[in-house]
Amino acid sequence: MSNDLDSTPRVGILISGRGSNMMALVDSGIDVAIVVSDRPDAAGLDWARNRGLTVFALSPKGIGKAAYERAVDAALREAGVGVIALAGYMRLLSDDFVARWRGQIVNIHPSLLPRYKGLDTHARAIAAGDAAGGCSVHAVTEELDGGEVLGQSAVPIEPGDTPDTLAARVLAAEHALYPRVLKEFLSR
Repeated sequence: MSNDLDSTPRVGILISGRGSNMMALVDSGIDVAIVVSDRPDAAGLDWARNRGLTVFALSPKGIGKAAYERAVDAALREAGVGVIALAGYMRLLSDDFVARWRGQIVNIHPSLLPRYKGLDTHARAIAAGDAAGGCSVHAVTEELDGGEVLGQSAVPIEPGDTPDTLAARVLAAEHALYPRVLKEFLSR
């Protein structure tokens, strides 16, 4: 494995909102080729533009999922992306898209996988009486939140926690975990 910058794949980051995990990845020094969003009004796009990053924003509304994903795929390939990092991207990728990028997509998920795949992870962890919540970086496969777990960070659930208070602490853990794990993934 080489740490030579020339051999490290460039990253395409997919976001849907404010992009706080994208910001953590960019600030960590990862070579970001493009930031893509399914929401042209996503707050994170302005931050990316202000940093001089290439952005691509397209709503799938009115064109359909297949056409949308073809456009995203073309933008990623044109930008020279080797690895896709999902960072608060709130759309499910089709099996076809995942297959085209097999082994090259990672995601940050706000639970200690395999527990609490999908949404409402913090509320579910609190309701179950878990001692900890947390976050996981995993490889993306056709199964929702089902790929190989590449790294995790546990966050204690404190008395009186609400989904919002736990989410805030888990988000801070995500910002530390994702850059570290993605750098390890890129150096494979």
